[in-house]
Amino acid sequence: MPGIYIHIPFCKQKCHYCNFFSVASEKYRTVFVTALLREIVRRKDYLADKIIQSVYFGGGTPSLLSVREINQILEQINSNFTLDTDAEITLEANPDDLDADKLKALKNETAVNRLSMGVQSFFDNDLHYLNRVHSGKQAVEAIEAALEQQFSNLTIDLIYGIPTLTLEKWQRNLEIFLSFDLPHLSAYSLTVEPKTALNTLIRKNKARQVDEAQSVRHFQLLLDETSRNNYIHYEISNFARPGHYSGHNSIYWVGGHYLGLGPSAHSFNGFSRQWNVSSMKQYIDADSPEKTVFEKEILTTAQQYNEYVMTALRTSWGCDSGHIVNVFGTRYRSHFEDSIRQFVSDGRIEQKGNVYLLTAKGKLFADGISAALFSV
Repeated sequence: MPGIYIHIPFCKQKCHYCNFFSVASEKYRTVFVTALLREIVRRKDYLADKIIQSVYFGGGTPSLLSVREINQILEQINSNFTLDTDAEITLEANPDDLDADKLKALKNETAVNRLSMGVQSFFDNDLHYLNRVHSGKQAVEAIEAALEQQFSNLTIDLIYGIPTLTLEKWQRNLEIFLSFDLPHLSAYSLTVEPKTALNTLIRKNKARQVDEAQSVRHFQLLLDETSRNNYIHYEISNFARPGHYSGHNSIYWVGGHYLGLGPSAHSFNGFSRQWNVSSMKQYIDADSPEKTVFEKEILTTAQQYNEYVMTALRTSWGCDSGHIVNVFGTRYRSHFEDSIRQFVSDGRIEQKGNVYLLTAKGKLFADGISAALFSV
């Protein structure tokens, strides 16, 4: 189930928490699209003759692209790859970009069939803390407008653990989400990454620090509300109604192959990983195959095992010791079973035959448990 990820690096302004490669300017948009079309041709053999199951426009803010530019990119992909007739084509979007006209054009004039809307919160003081462009009112209006245009495959992002976000406000964010009866939700804990504006503001005492205990309370409420409303918690940060899992992101979680296009985008083909340069100038200037725009590493068996454990444990499918022995060998299965035993004993992992799953208690410690299972 291979997919293609397209990184659109433009934003109206940088969110304080964001550590993805992006530029708060559209100055290079035209030449960027030209460079992207060129890269699509250059990378057409990366996924061999596989049928592409998903195309994902991420960023940055892909909704800044015009309908014409989106179609140019999709036409180039269609000319160089074989897309499944039911391919999931997702566009990440900010609420302030989605007026009725833009949504109507996306629905009727492009092949985009899934929208991922970056809401983060329906409260303006939370959005101000994050340095988001849109307002809570715009977020509600954009969801309503998308539903009016029959974008039934619609997901939104919410962020919890924001210092300005009380438990009552988080409850209200979830209630607003649930009122729309959307098929999918992505909810992320606010993390303060190095070299971000938020990290600098906190260090200078110009922004409130994230409270880990508050984030835990938010996460527990999230699990309760989504479960009560029949959403499947199929990945640590993702909740869906049956049949509405993110096809593209599921590729990452099950170890599928994907091609990343655009500056900073990552690619994986099962045994190697490569990533494009995080530089607009270098990416745009790479007008011949001799001008390399990516770095590459061949993954060791230990690295492949670690990636499997890290991704699989985050999902409702869990880690399968049978898969581990078949793919990585008996030494890795022994290491895995010896390392995970303590978490089964203390109730953070549930064992069902060969499959090991995080319990509700264990989901609070997912990253730490994964790290303890790694092979070095």
